[in-house]
Amino acid sequence: MKKIFIYYSHSGNGEIVKDYFKENGYDIRKVESKRKLPKSFFCQMMVGGMLAGFNHKAKLKDFNYDIKDYDEVVIGSPIWNGKLACPTNTLLSKLDLKDKKLTFVLYSGGGRAPKAIKKINKKYKADIIELKEPKKYKENLEKLTIIK
Repeated sequence: MKKIFIYYSHSGNGEIVKDYFKENGYDIRKVESKRKLPKSFFCQMMVGGMLAGFNHKAKLKDFNYDIKDYDEVVIGSPIWNGKLACPTNTLLSKLDLKDKKLTFVLYSGGGRAPKAIKKINKKYKADIIELKEPKKYKENLEKLTIIK
């Protein structure tokens, strides 16, 4: 069974999660936005949060959307303003996820993402794992062990 972890990371939390999946035999693909957020953390939250609030889709750098050879797909996304990050919105609009074992790993400062979960549950049959800042709270990575 081929498995892949596809993720976006702005502040490094996704990188910590990626390491877990890489160590467990998953292929890895990172999503990168063409547009950079402002340098100030406050401005990042304002701009990123506002765009995410409108379910904005970011333009991505070159990305291979072909996942037909994978049986299991894990999507990693930060939570902005309670919603999926803009690059993740783009990713989900272009991936063919039908007939895949699907899991979402959501990482946020608060560790909760009810708006994002509602959106995911509306469209996908997937497991969802919420992590509070994996970079800071590495013990939360234990939640990932349910994916095997």
